[in-house]
Amino acid sequence: MSYKIAIDGPSAAGKSTISKLLAKELGYVYIDTGALYRAVALFLVRNNINPDDEQAIKQVINSINVDLKYESGEQVVLLNGENVNRYLRTNEISQAASKSSVFKSVRDRLLDLQRKIANENSCVMDGRDIGSKVLPDANLKIFLTASVDSRAKRRYDENLSKGIICDLGEMKKEIEERDYRDTHRENDPLVQVEGAKYIDSTDMTIDEVLDRILSYT
Repeated sequence: MSYKIAIDGPSAAGKSTISKLLAKELGYVYIDTGALYRAVALFLVRNNINPDDEQAIKQVINSINVDLKYESGEQVVLLNGENVNRYLRTNEISQAASKSSVFKSVRDRLLDLQRKIANENSCVMDGRDIGSKVLPDANLKIFLTASVDSRAKRRYDENLSKGIICDLGEMKKEIEERDYRDTHRENDPLVQVEGAKYIDSTDMTIDEVLDRILSYT
């Protein structure tokens, strides 16, 4: 039987970084659900479909096939058979994913895939609704967060390290707007579920967060 760890939390809280390290430490599969939603958003952007237009998305959602495979332990996202990993982390795709992921048609399209992978592998899965919706039966649930200022600075530094020029104040504003959308959306909003371990990483190092979660396993 697979062992499932669900890590939820707001944007730029460090979920992906921690989840990858945790999965490696435990020998589990890491499932980045945000990348799946970004793949859907990439399809929309490429096809000039407004990510706010629910009806337009409904018309094309069944033609969007997203899948995962693992190469040398790394997650590869396939969009209609194409490896799209390198396209998923731009600010344009992030914003489009934040908007399109609120729709039930998008969430339902990806739900079965996420559960299928988790049922077949011991895994660490991160996102916004993992403990509440995707894996309500997870063996361990974590709610990982940090202050808005801290998260904005982390995302700002990450972008600069990739050569992406951005404004720190604008980054903070975007994160605040993302937080509002994530917590107020009608379908599967971000919540801390009962029984989830709460971790505020604002003043913690990556190793400290990792050790805290490992102490719960």
